[in-house]
Amino acid sequence: MDRITLRLPPDLVRRFDAAAVARGGRSRYLRTIMEAAAQAPLPEAEPGPPGAKSAKLTLRLSDDDMTRLEAEAAHVGLLRTQWAAALIRRRLHGRLQLTPPEALALIGVRRELYRIGVNINQIARALNTAVMEGAVLDLEIAQLGAFAAEIRGHLGEMDEAFAGNLAYWSSEP
Repeated sequence: MDRITLRLPPDLVRRFDAAAVARGGRSRYLRTIMEAAAQAPLPEAEPGPPGAKSAKLTLRLSDDDMTRLEAEAAHVGLLRTQWAAALIRRRLHGRLQLTPPEALALIGVRRELYRIGVNINQIARALNTAVMEGAVLDLEIAQLGAFAAEIRGHLGEMDEAFAGNLAYWSSEP
């Protein structure tokens, strides 16, 4: 017989065992569930991009190394497998590897830049359609200058974030 092994949280195992008691035990109940699932028609596989298949890589680490890996992964908000995969992808592809907090921050910056772009378009439209004189025109031009400075600031922050991300995944601690 083939064997399937999986890792489950202890709470899920306790709840499953409690449900399985009345159904002949863990193995019998699991076989019943699997047989029922095997009778259902298989969903059509969605074609993925070429080369989208993944392969499994198994690593053996000392307890100390595993502890350090788990701590580092937790520090950046990733699971240990996600962290190791991100490190490997960074080395292989040379691209950014954003953690969830970094991705959220990038979304926020993009939203702010979009907002600023909308404001600039409104000002440009007003300048094109209205005849403005003196102080009003000076205020609009000053507002455009302020938006340009704000955009440069956000772009500088993005550059720093990207450089920090690349440095994190590229250098030794």
